[in-house]
Amino acid sequence: MPSLRSRALSAALIAAGRRKRFASAEAVRARVAESARRPASHLPPRWLGKVAEVSRTFVGAWPVYEVAPRDAEPAARVLYVHGGGYVGELVRPHWALVRTLVSEAGARCVVPAYILAPRGTADRTVPVAADLLSGLIASGGAGGTVLIGDSAGAGLALAAAQRLRDRTGAQPSRIVLVSPWLDVTMTHPEQGALEAADPMLARPGLVEAGRLYAGTLATDDPRVSPLRGSFAGLAPLTVFTGSRDVLVTDSRELVRRARAEGVEVDYHELSGLPHVYPLLPVPEGRAARAEIVRLVRSAGDPEPDPEPEPDPAADPDTAPAPAPVPD
Repeated sequence: MPSLRSRALSAALIAAGRRKRFASAEAVRARVAESARRPASHLPPRWLGKVAEVSRTFVGAWPVYEVAPRDAEPAARVLYVHGGGYVGELVRPHWALVRTLVSEAGARCVVPAYILAPRGTADRTVPVAADLLSGLIASGGAGGTVLIGDSAGAGLALAAAQRLRDRTGAQPSRIVLVSPWLDVTMTHPEQGALEAADPMLARPGLVEAGRLYAGTLATDDPRVSPLRGSFAGLAPLTVFTGSRDVLVTDSRELVRRARAEGVEVDYHELSGLPHVYPLLPVPEGRAARAEIVRLVRSAGDPEPDPEPEPDPAADPDTAPAPAPVPD
């Protein structure tokens, strides 16, 4: 059963009309038009600079932030891809997760402020994200690379991992997906019933946001909807989702299909929890963040030294038998 705080937060989200942002195609188009007139800031909050080293570079037109521990060698590398339905910028909960990864997991986080739809479409966005992932993996140093994404960012992250696999076969140490949006067609037959209980999301607006992100591609193209792609050869997956999320069907389908194609999947579905609960200030969110920190730390641990081979000459009992003399 969800914690009292989680239940209260879901009720507050409903009371605040959080679903209105995705209530209709018109609502999404109005949001996009407002963003065009007054673009939202993707700048890191000032408090982040007090606990971490923050710098910015550009990859093409993308501002890309690097957030690293102060006075310490990073234990692992993280590429974090934020959510927002492909039409929303980085916001405070995203940066709070980055702070946790830096301060508690000792990670160096690379955070792209990718171009939003409709200017940023999957045919342009996925290759750049794959390039960022490839560069982070190739940068070397201690530890491994963990790819993390939430909601739409999880869809972009998975599509980037699929593209990199097809291009070079390279993969991060692990892929962590938080309430992933993996199929923008929103055609799963169970989503109608799930939508009624979701305090944050509604299908009409998600369909429109997905259409804007698809651009000239079909919405079932794997670059747009990576659930429609293949999973063989991907890194181990960890997936967090809640049952009070219209997108939980994407996670369930991902687990079923990825395991069928031989991918290791660690799946966490909590009953009664809403969309992106690991980013929320609730007990279940704190537990999920602790698990993500553990996963990033384990990726940063150096590989154990192999056990030395025994010296047969030192122990007659382990010496190999003489090779037979050929006839």
